Amino acid sequence: MLSLAPVAWGDFEALLAIRVEALRESLERLGRFDPERARERLAAGFKPEHMHHITQGGARVGFITLRPDAGAVPPTMQLDHLYVRPAHQNQGIGAWALNWAKTQAAKQGCDITLSALKHSAANCFYLSHGFVQVDESEFDLNYRWFQPQGVPA
Repeated sequence: MLSLAPVAWGDFEALLAIRVEALRESLERLGRFDPERARERLAAGFKPEHMHHITQGGARVGFITLRPDAGAVPPTMQLDHLYVRPAHQNQGIGAWALNWAKTQAAKQGCDITLSALKHSAANCFYLSHGFVQVDESEFDLNYRWFQPQGVPA
């Protein structure tokens, strides 16, 4: 059974380990794997109030970070992190977490934005779940999920 659990400040190292494990292969393929950069990037956006552990049978199998994007017009939610340990991928866990995020955004009448590493399998995942690529940067592709119009939250 899948569930979400709150993140505390003391969970940083556990979440970093999941992030590194989930991203390592894609970053190595781009020649950009650097554990220290991974630590710095997670630390820069570490906001436990917007983060949740994804658990399966009590075990941490991933985490998700969904936060309001305060500067966006119209208002959006930013999906900063959705990582599932490789041993637990392709089991519907990411889709389950993404559906939770869409529900949260829909309740607030918001779209969701996110960035995914170029050449990562995550790109196909997000496209298959209704996200649209809106632009790109040197290393990332940027996506948006548009709140369905006329659908009550």
